[in-house]
Amino acid sequence: MSGKKTAIVTGASGGIGAGLVDGLLREGYNVVATSREPNRKANISGNLVLLNGEIGKQQTASQAVEAAINNFGTVDLLVNNAGIFLTKPFTEFTTEDFDALISTNLLGFFYITQRAVKEMLKQKSGCVVSITAALADRPISGTNGSISMITKGGLNAATRNLAVEYAKDGIRFNAVAPGVVDTPMHRNGSGESTLDPAMKKATVKDIVDAVLYLAQADHVSGEILYVDGAAPARRW
Repeated sequence: MSGKKTAIVTGASGGIGAGLVDGLLREGYNVVATSREPNRKANISGNLVLLNGEIGKQQTASQAVEAAINNFGTVDLLVNNAGIFLTKPFTEFTTEDFDALISTNLLGFFYITQRAVKEMLKQKSGCVVSITAALADRPISGTNGSISMITKGGLNAATRNLAVEYAKDGIRFNAVAPGVVDTPMHRNGSGESTLDPAMKKATVKDIVDAVLYLAQADHVSGEILYVDGAAPARRW
């Protein structure tokens, strides 16, 4: 078994997820990366395991944690990055939209976090970082993502509650809440085109740096770290 720390990253096929995998590998972590479509261009080595699977299914969560334990011996960091973001007027959201958001954003968090925490309890240590959204707490006029924010805001609330629940066990919970990030999803349009086009977008590196900070900040727990370039100053 490796003496290095081991991270699990969900939603790792591209964008922020792929950046997280690369960043963690550079920091010396072993990485288990899950995705519907794993990035086949990744540098596959003895320190990286790629897994296919829908994160909203319990089997995917079990496979990811088992891969971490079987290959590397521990689960030290879980980054809940997998997520979807839909924007439309509130009255136009459908039941199918709601179900998709719940499956990926909430069940995807619930299944793998619960499974990872069981391992972290054995170790008496661990860290969970979830990628949420600045819009959950800092809405901006013209960006209509109310139902999406039910899920992202729920993750923020769960993060704060879990940080208290597991503080005595040495397990930390934090979240990174990005604004608009320069990824293919945002470049192709995700409902955020109503934002000031002059406002600088965050880079993938900005989000990766925030996650790495929280992974290493041993006395920080229950925090939502906003990486949105002070967007509230332009919210109206």
